[in-house]
Amino acid sequence: MSASFRLYILALPLVAALGLTACTEGGAEVVEEPSLRPVKVIEVAAPSTARELRYSGTVKARSEAAAGFRVSGKIIERLVDIGDRVAPGDILARLDVTDYQLQVRSAEASLAAAERQLETADFALKRADALYRQQVTTKAQLEQAQLTFNQALSTRDSQKSSLEQARNQVAYGELKADKPGIVTTIGADAGQVVAAGSPVVTVAADGEKEVLIAVPENEIFAFAPGKEVEVGFWSKDGLALKGVVREVAGSADATSRTFAVRISLSDNPQILLGMTARVTATAPSDKSLFELPLSALTRDNAEQTIVWTVDRMAATVHARPVTVDTFSDTGIKVSSGLNPGDLVVVAGTQFMAEDMKVRLADKDLPRAAEAGDAEPVPDAATR
Repeated sequence: MSASFRLYILALPLVAALGLTACTEGGAEVVEEPSLRPVKVIEVAAPSTARELRYSGTVKARSEAAAGFRVSGKIIERLVDIGDRVAPGDILARLDVTDYQLQVRSAEASLAAAERQLETADFALKRADALYRQQVTTKAQLEQAQLTFNQALSTRDSQKSSLEQARNQVAYGELKADKPGIVTTIGADAGQVVAAGSPVVTVAADGEKEVLIAVPENEIFAFAPGKEVEVGFWSKDGLALKGVVREVAGSADATSRTFAVRISLSDNPQILLGMTARVTATAPSDKSLFELPLSALTRDNAEQTIVWTVDRMAATVHARPVTVDTFSDTGIKVSSGLNPGDLVVVAGTQFMAEDMKVRLADKDLPRAAEAGDAEPVPDAATR
């Protein structure tokens, strides 16, 4: 094969490539149309005119009292611990009652002496009465004997009362439960000298339970006795009970400046004292609030809070500044910037740009309350 023929064969592919290029440049330019970005949207529902109030509280017994001795003394024995169940009459603690037992003996001796004096006065009265009847003595002497008898009788009755009081003080040396319940607090221990009435053991009575919450003064007027609320529990996610406000404090706590609100609960064996409760209540709002998922919220280059709305006709997105009033468990509440029926992007907001063409991923267009936690829809180029 000659050298000129080999050169011709090698040049054919290059000539063909140049010809194809010339045809492309001479004809119409081919432009690939970009794919539409899919988004997930919700339709804004009508605004809510009620606001939701949420508080944390503690489950307590409706009746809980700190028991103390009715006399002072030194504790020699404590018979219960925290968590123990007690019944009426059970002994909780004991005092050293040696001194009170000595008082009982002294009162017994005083009573015996008073009874002897009464017997002597009674004998003198009978003798004076007999002599008066025989006209041997005067009426004044009879009256004096009657007065002496009456005084001896009063002394005897007084000594009886003193003896009963001394015996009671000995009995008060035992601290007893007066109702069934569970011990929640220990205020004193063996060896400690306590004054009369000092708390020694706190017993929460069996029966109705309640939740205690602290409400700030700007929201206290949303609570009144008889108001129904919803109560959930941190350790029991699936348990929700209806509660009724039983009591609202008439004055604020001096330290926290909050008002104590007590909420009665229905009887439920799963609810234990000391559990953490979540109380949810509603109150009228002076503003109309739109509810959106948190995923709808974003910021623009100027760090302004916005959401992306979709034009139904042009299928384009536009930034809309909004004012966030508060956050909730389900998302955010917006006080301005939206209208009922607006379509808001809730997934893929990080890819949005003004006037961008989009493709709606949801045909049924669920409302905000039904959107839940929206998952971002991946771009077609990344699938």
